[in-house]
Amino acid sequence: MPRLTKIYTRTGDDGTTGLGDGTRVPKEHVRVEAYGTVDEANSAIGVVLAVANIPVGLRELLNDVQHDLFDLGGELATPGMQLIQAEHTLRIEQAIDRYNENLPTLKEFILPAGGPATASCHLARTIARRAERCVWSLSRTESVSLEIARYLNRLSDLLFVLARVLARHENGTEVMWKRDARHETRDTKE
Repeated sequence: MPRLTKIYTRTGDDGTTGLGDGTRVPKEHVRVEAYGTVDEANSAIGVVLAVANIPVGLRELLNDVQHDLFDLGGELATPGMQLIQAEHTLRIEQAIDRYNENLPTLKEFILPAGGPATASCHLARTIARRAERCVWSLSRTESVSLEIARYLNRLSDLLFVLARVLARHENGTEVMWKRDARHETRDTKE
């Protein structure tokens, strides 16, 4: 792998960027949007990990996810490359099952709130969902492995479950959505 010795190249000053295969595309190209949003999700997971008191097993899992996302972004940045396999998605599903097993059944929606790690995990979840939407948009015009979309879909599910775990770890509870009584009254009068 080549070393990055020079950070700026000035080649993007014309509004284009280079893909992994050497092709140049506009910086707002749907492919760039997809791998850029994956990078954003990866960075958001880094914010979760920056919280000091994350349980060790969860920290290791999220570190593995960050490595997966780096590969996934590389795959999106290089047309024709395939790095994310079904085994990656299966590992995420197994983690979901393992962490969800001891959580109480949901009866209400959860607000994306809580302590710093919980709220950051919810933010990472929503960015992963956006990354998945970007990948589906890209797949409408270019060939993309469906395993990427599957992985991102399961990742957002995992981040939801982990936010629930972290809420208990940080605060002992979750913030549940409650419909405002004023809205109920107004809805029945209309």
